[in-house]
Amino acid sequence: MLRPDDLYEIVDESVATGPAATPKVLVHSLDGFMDAGQAGRVTADHLLEVLDHRLLARFDIDLLHDYRARRPEVTFAEDRFTDYTPPHLSLHLVTDDAGVDFLLLEGAEPDNHWDRFAGAVRQLIERYNVTLTVGVHGIPMGVPHTRPLGLTAHATRPELVTRSNIWDGEMVLPASAGTMLQVRLGEAGKDAMGFAVHVPHYLAENRFPGAALALVHAISAATGLLLPSKALLDEAAVTGRLVDEQVDASEDASAVVKALETQYDAAAGSVSRKSLLADNGTPSAEELGAEVEQFLADLNRDDDK
Repeated sequence: MLRPDDLYEIVDESVATGPAATPKVLVHSLDGFMDAGQAGRVTADHLLEVLDHRLLARFDIDLLHDYRARRPEVTFAEDRFTDYTPPHLSLHLVTDDAGVDFLLLEGAEPDNHWDRFAGAVRQLIERYNVTLTVGVHGIPMGVPHTRPLGLTAHATRPELVTRSNIWDGEMVLPASAGTMLQVRLGEAGKDAMGFAVHVPHYLAENRFPGAALALVHAISAATGLLLPSKALLDEAAVTGRLVDEQVDASEDASAVVKALETQYDAAAGSVSRKSLLADNGTPSAEELGAEVEQFLADLNRDDDK
């Protein structure tokens, strides 16, 4: 029978472990579930690109991944297959701009052995004296790209949530390995939290660096880590100009964005309303759906040129 420690191997034994080790934060971004704008993936890639890091542990992806459901890519070159890119799930030790170490768990979301995976992460948390776990991803929302991006925050303790969310009450959602991990950590008395950045739904299938920028800022604010963001800021500015140009060139797209701006501004101006959609006579997200889908299709065609 598999145990949690059968799911991973430690590849760097030189890092201090146990209760005497320096307390650390663990950030995780798992590909496979919802990640609008590639927000979580871009966040993880950015941190690995701009900060010093080294590999600490590697998960056995063959035990965790469903290859038929999410097939890796391979290149066909004239008469042969090359460049097979396998999925991975890796734990890195990363150093922020102030010299503070933290952990980054990134790669493919496990398809199998979720509870064993949660047990494995808990073992790694205890091994490296992690005091707070933070998950990040993006969700599509009926919001315009011309306004500040919102965030939904969640945590195992109310004291960890320092921002107000846009809705009250409960809803039942499909689980992910990341959300299940937060539940299991909370049950074990461990502090865990997460941020879902609100990505304009007409850009949800595209790389949207502004969403990753919002997540980097949220992680920094919640943990005190000094995380660089200039590269994301520059990329977000370029992407914003390209989207603006495409919106301005299309009457339908302009109408969609203006209606979303009206809804956003009406909701932001109301201190009593806790909904992003205002009841002010503007089209609903469903009524805008056809125009949004067409706009997204146009964006994808332009990206392929």
